[in-house]
Amino acid sequence: MDAFLYQATIYLSAAVIAVPIAARLGLGSVLGYLAAGIIIGPFLGLVGSETRDLQHFAEFGVVMMLFLIGLELEPRALWAMRHKLIGLGGLQITISTLALMAAAMVAGETWQISLAIGLSLSLSSTAIVLQTLSEKGLMQTGGGRASFSVLLTQDIAVIPILAFMPLLAAGSVLHISQDGSIHRASSAVTEHSGRLSLVDGLPGWGVTLVTIGLIGLIVLAGIYLTRPVFRYIHAANMREMYTALALLIVVGISFLMTLVGLSPALGAFLAGVVLANSEFRHELESDLTPFKGLLLGLFFITVGASINYQLFLSNPGDLIGLALLVIITKGSILYFVARAFGLKRRNRWLFTLGLAQAGEFGFVLLSFSRQLNVIPPALTEKLLLVIALSMLITPLLFITYDLLSKRLGESKADLEPDEIDEQGPVIIAGIGRFGQIVNRLVRASGVKTVVLDYDMKSIQLMRRFGVKGFLGDPTRPELLKAAGLSKARVLVVALDDPKKTVKMVSQVRRMQPDLHIIARAHDRTHVFELYKAGADDIVRELFDSSLRAGRYVLENIGLSEYEAAQAEQTFYAHDRMTVRDLADYWVPGVPSSLNKAYIARARELEKDLESALLELYEQKDQNQA
Repeated sequence: MDAFLYQATIYLSAAVIAVPIAARLGLGSVLGYLAAGIIIGPFLGLVGSETRDLQHFAEFGVVMMLFLIGLELEPRALWAMRHKLIGLGGLQITISTLALMAAAMVAGETWQISLAIGLSLSLSSTAIVLQTLSEKGLMQTGGGRASFSVLLTQDIAVIPILAFMPLLAAGSVLHISQDGSIHRASSAVTEHSGRLSLVDGLPGWGVTLVTIGLIGLIVLAGIYLTRPVFRYIHAANMREMYTALALLIVVGISFLMTLVGLSPALGAFLAGVVLANSEFRHELESDLTPFKGLLLGLFFITVGASINYQLFLSNPGDLIGLALLVIITKGSILYFVARAFGLKRRNRWLFTLGLAQAGEFGFVLLSFSRQLNVIPPALTEKLLLVIALSMLITPLLFITYDLLSKRLGESKADLEPDEIDEQGPVIIAGIGRFGQIVNRLVRASGVKTVVLDYDMKSIQLMRRFGVKGFLGDPTRPELLKAAGLSKARVLVVALDDPKKTVKMVSQVRRMQPDLHIIARAHDRTHVFELYKAGADDIVRELFDSSLRAGRYVLENIGLSEYEAAQAEQTFYAHDRMTVRDLADYWVPGVPSSLNKAYIARARELEKDLESALLELYEQKDQNQA
């Protein structure tokens, strides 16, 4: 117990000290955790051999992270990603494996060893990349979504790679079983005694049936059992039971995946996708997020602490050179793949620099290869250090991306629009302060809305509050068509840019002559422009709030609430009439201050307003008398 408390104190102290310093310096939390591990491990020697065992426990943070990511994805969204999963991810793994395999063969290794090395180093770090993308708010960019697709493909690819590794074992004999499965008999110890499994000893077709059956069971349980279980927990009225249930879901599904030899992370992701449409999604997310953050931090610390200090000091130049060679090789391939799939400018560099490192699954594959005698122990130790060094360099690659991003600028054109998979009777273009209020009122009244905005931060903010929005330029006709413009009944144009608002109203009016268009106006001149463009209802963004403030003034200088409200209504009605009247005198391109006819008519209408209000106050005095 004393040893456990000592180790816990060391790890937590290192994190509490190093991470805030790294965050303050703008280096990100990942680099802070890695630095903390290096300090307490290789430098100070405060932790030792228990780091490897702790790392297996800390890897559960990756499992939780994928579960939470799955909660953000609906099955339809995942199906829409299939081209990126198969094309983008599959191409990256294949080309990276072949390139790294060729480099190993040039260095004098056999093709079996070289292929095992290529497969192990082709995978990137899911934990580091996703954590950094989330921290920097890059997850919804084109580069961020492409990176996620590749990482998800890599996580899935670990399963067939693990199954393929025994075929590379040196000195083994190829056998074809009666059930048609292929395997090699090897002297290496490939089974863990005492390990629970549902598929050991089964023929190939039996393993397939059990695996498919278990995945089907998880999907059905997620659809039909979560609601009654959550209601049962709710009846206990104990907040901690929600946290216990959330942990049970992730831990239980991960355990079931291991029983059939699948990745726990993949199973957790699948469960998250199944529960993405559940009303308990936000409850699960809030309960698991703190555990995910701490376990991921612990994982990064163990990576830093597990570096073989003596091996590194014996030949630092070669090891750093190999790590850089891996990063440059993978980065070149990623850049080529990004261009082939149409990623542009900042998105291409984010994709390239973010995924150029080797990842935590490389530790798993290399350790497994050593058990099978595929890769010699001495070479395995060297490669493990190369992976750790490449992961340590990754935060610096993201810093490089930040510098490149500033030089390239924050062009909206660089943002890859979302694939719109929803339609509704109301489309809201722009989700700033104005659009948010409109959206809340309409949605709270039970009417479905489709929200479009070209500002990524606004979309991310709404998603944190559980409101789905789509990233993209609402003025683009193809985006509006995908959102169901032809079937929509109302379009609300709530963009910040007055010129884009007029352009969009004019464009939509030509596309859909019968659609009711409500537009946000900046000022009275903007109202006239929108009126000419074809808007049905035009709302000046500050008019109603200013009118309400004027009513408060009247209430506090002697008028009753009823009298102030009457004055407000009179002003409102007169202003609407005034705007319609003055629209006939407004001349596009001519400032109102230089339009004599406009000014003369405006003065006449202002006198009419004064007369209307004076008449209202005279009636008040007569009633009091």
